[in-house]
Amino acid sequence: MVVDGGIARWAGTVDPDARDEEDWVSEVEPAVSVWPARGRTGAVVLVLHGGAERGTGGVPPWKLAHLRMVPIARALHRAGRKAGVEVRLLRNRRYGWNAPAEDPVGDARWALARIRADHPGLPVVLVGHSMGGRVALRVADDPAVLGVCALAPWTPRGEPVAAVTGRSVLIVHGTRDRMTSPAESHAFAERAEGVAARVARFEIANEGHAMLRRSSVWTRLTIAFTLDVLAGEAGDELRGAWAAPGPERLRIPV
Repeated sequence: MVVDGGIARWAGTVDPDARDEEDWVSEVEPAVSVWPARGRTGAVVLVLHGGAERGTGGVPPWKLAHLRMVPIARALHRAGRKAGVEVRLLRNRRYGWNAPAEDPVGDARWALARIRADHPGLPVVLVGHSMGGRVALRVADDPAVLGVCALAPWTPRGEPVAAVTGRSVLIVHGTRDRMTSPAESHAFAERAEGVAARVARFEIANEGHAMLRRSSVWTRLTIAFTLDVLAGEAGDELRGAWAAPGPERLRIPV
């Protein structure tokens, strides 16, 4: 474990001087940045970054998909640290999904095992963007996981929903996303309603995949969902979403 600026980091075997992304592949394990809770830890949020359908190159710290999730991880930490929330940001060994290997799924399960080892019995909320959203929805069947916040998730047609059985699920998608399909995330939400404890889905008008145009909205909804799942602090916006009729609850404009 390496501590840098108050943030603890676990890392696999990588060469810190390497600049070629192909060299940033850990043969041992992924890397995790940790923002600790203030005082006793009562819950953990695991943040998962995006990637690509194919890509065996590693994920260096400066990779945009990884950097995109740092502000969200920090915002979650600021909002929850006094309440005992620890935030962990996983950095995958490989950039791609790489079916049938599904590399990031294995990395996420590794990270969840580390959380269980460090904090036995504590609840976990998963937050993932793009491919990371797909990963979060896949590994939600971990016994510690209470809920999943999937931001612009990659949910191709036929993506299984069994892993979210009994979990709270929030999906947020931009209406102008050209990288992942809002229509497919809506179809996933419809299927998930049959097994999840509750599902809501927000559509952010005039927003694309990178969460840049209206970044504060993405962050606000992510924090609201996390605090609701872990502490029952939904806030008016999310409380209204859960109470909305089925079809409306899956297409909430914002």
